[in-house]
Amino acid sequence: MKLPLEGVKVLDLTHALAGPFCTTMLADYGAHVIKLEAFGAGDIARAWGTPLPGGETAYFVSLHRNKKGIEIDLKQPRGKALFFDLVEHCDVVIENFRVGTLKKLGLDYDKACARNPGIIYCSVSGFGQDGPYRDRPALDLILQAESGMISVTGEPGGRGVRAGVSIADMTAGLYAAFGIMAALRVKEKTGIGQQVDVSMMEGQLSLLHSAIAGHLADGKVPGPMGTAYTALTPYQTFRTKTLDFALAVGSEKLWKTFCPAIGHPELTDDPRFANNRARMKNRDALIPTLQEIFMTRTFKDWERILLDSGIPFGALNSIAQIAEHPQVKARGSLVEINHPKAGRAKVVGPVAKLSKTPATIRTPSPSLGEHTEEVLREFLGMTPEAISALRTAGVIA
Repeated sequence: MKLPLEGVKVLDLTHALAGPFCTTMLADYGAHVIKLEAFGAGDIARAWGTPLPGGETAYFVSLHRNKKGIEIDLKQPRGKALFFDLVEHCDVVIENFRVGTLKKLGLDYDKACARNPGIIYCSVSGFGQDGPYRDRPALDLILQAESGMISVTGEPGGRGVRAGVSIADMTAGLYAAFGIMAALRVKEKTGIGQQVDVSMMEGQLSLLHSAIAGHLADGKVPGPMGTAYTALTPYQTFRTKTLDFALAVGSEKLWKTFCPAIGHPELTDDPRFANNRARMKNRDALIPTLQEIFMTRTFKDWERILLDSGIPFGALNSIAQIAEHPQVKARGSLVEINHPKAGRAKVVGPVAKLSKTPATIRTPSPSLGEHTEEVLREFLGMTPEAISALRTAGVIA
């Protein structure tokens, strides 16, 4: 069978992480993604992260598989003409420049729609295409701060901390992919394209929905709780004689199983802990009690006891441990690719596993402008002479 998005053509003007994360998902499931990079500069993320052989970085190689790379000077009239020629042949344009940048260049949605009414034009930005913050520059850290995410991340009583990954970027990338898929569904039925506006800010608000809902309900301002959670208790990490572990007692049924399993059935009937609401209210009494109990045995002891009782339990793995994790290996979650410059490298594979049309990693990340001539020839039918003239004029590399 064909891949799910085979036949969908995407013109990708994105850089850094949010936009590229989106287009990589589309490409993994079969979309033909043309990554258009700035002439002479390329994606800023080409310089980010751990260096690999051949001048590539692990960050870029892992993020841009399955794409064709082209390099065009969009500031030149002939470069803009090439952009619109490609728009006519594509289903989707996606960009994450600062708001207004492409409008100043005359490459905005209205202009693209005039050339191709069926185009889906997705813009990913820090704060969205309108509102008082629309013009502010924004990277992941800024949105984690502005959205309130940092204020609820970290240890109680301490300063908030950034999430350990670029969660604002990646969440926006996920929503961009979702928005594009929804728009493609509309186009499939009507032939009509539309603009998709995704902000990193609102992506973070969606993740903070329970904290925001709680504040709007009781007026209290949530703060950092370490590994604990405002809605459930006990739901956090604990120490043992050897290693730490994560525990999630997510229901009253589990609580009634949990207490006898740890050797303290009397906790079940203690009125302070009789239900989740009571446990939340008396968290300061319950958590030290449980911590004292867990310090009486080793990690392996508690792993056996709790898992045998059906209690959600997990190890606090490092990145090195997860790279060798038996479940990761069994699922084929890390996929090896062969890059012409960087050699063999492992990357995180597609997440959604379709039984009949699974996503695949077919090609490595492109070098800057690697496929410019191929795309212009195959998409636009340009002759070698016309391509050579563009190169001489400095429109393409």
